[in-house]
Amino acid sequence: MDKESSENIRMVCMQSYMTESESSHIIALAEQGGLTVSEFIRRVALGHKMNSQLDKEVFIELLKINADIGRLGVLLKLALTANMEAMASQWKVRQLLDEIEDRQEELKELISISERVMLSRSSDRRAR
Repeated sequence: MDKESSENIRMVCMQSYMTESESSHIIALAEQGGLTVSEFIRRVALGHKMNSQLDKEVFIELLKINADIGRLGVLLKLALTANMEAMASQWKVRQLLDEIEDRQEELKELISISERVMLSRSSDRRAR
């Protein structure tokens, strides 16, 4: 084994005493970050950047929903332009299209807020 690879092997174990509630809280935070408890504690102690797995998942889901709503809007626009005469209740479809566009704008704002929160958390952690 060369010197570089032997330095990367984690062989030192450190102990810390804490309450049950502190232990539960650390375990929950590690799970939220998608990390083992050991990796979580190491990153926090060394001041490394922590991202919540939940934040990432919510952000990705918001992006997917926004894309789905966009596709629905395009389909409705196509239906409106292709079959204007055949539509029995065109005003209902137009109303639905307007609601879809409104929801899409709300989602864009939520995505923007989520992104700012994640970026500020990241910069707060780097400042520590």
